[in-house]
Amino acid sequence: MGYVVGLALVMREKKKHGDTVNDEQRAWLIFAALIGALVGARLLALIEHLDEFPDSDVPIILFGGKTIVGGLLGGTAGIEITKKILKISERTGDVYVTPLVYSMAIGRLGCFFTGLDDATYGFHTDLPWGVDFGDGARHPTQLYGIIALFCMLTYLNTREREVAGKRFQVFMILYLTWRLLIDFVKDTTTVELLMISPIQWACVIGLVYFFTWGAPGEPLKAETIGEES
Repeated sequence: MGYVVGLALVMREKKKHGDTVNDEQRAWLIFAALIGALVGARLLALIEHLDEFPDSDVPIILFGGKTIVGGLLGGTAGIEITKKILKISERTGDVYVTPLVYSMAIGRLGCFFTGLDDATYGFHTDLPWGVDFGDGARHPTQLYGIIALFCMLTYLNTREREVAGKRFQVFMILYLTWRLLIDFVKDTTTVELLMISPIQWACVIGLVYFFTWGAPGEPLKAETIGEES
């Protein structure tokens, strides 16, 4: 459901705000994003639970879990590689922000209703909004994530779209910072390096990228492809 809603909202964003590339180029970029996201999501999940790999009866990289952070960074990598191949120099990420928020929120609902098997819950808590997934009340970090996503979107919708790519850059910085912090409330990782999990290290690497090479530079052009007047 998240994928379907996300793709529908990409089309809506293109129609409402225009696009920096043509339809054929956007189609290739969406395809690259999906492939990159799939690989990144599963690869980071494998690293996150590497200690479980020797005891697994199935290849985790094919049938194991997925991580949103890995999907976002993998999708970004897929798009950037494809842009190099297609010789696209324009920033192309802004059209994804609203679709990502809604599709990720739907995904987090799936995580929440899956319960303990999804391994996205937080530590045990005595707070009144703690949720019992079957082993006592825990922080519902999945719901925290949904609230955080829509707070980010509300903030981004107050900003002017003056520089192409800035909206996506700010969203990624906000989300990666959020995940870096909220994952301290979780206890589901089986691997840690220097006291933080592989997902948190991926957030750090992603933040370095989006503060440097991934930062937009050129002002948004007055005319964008397909923009409504």
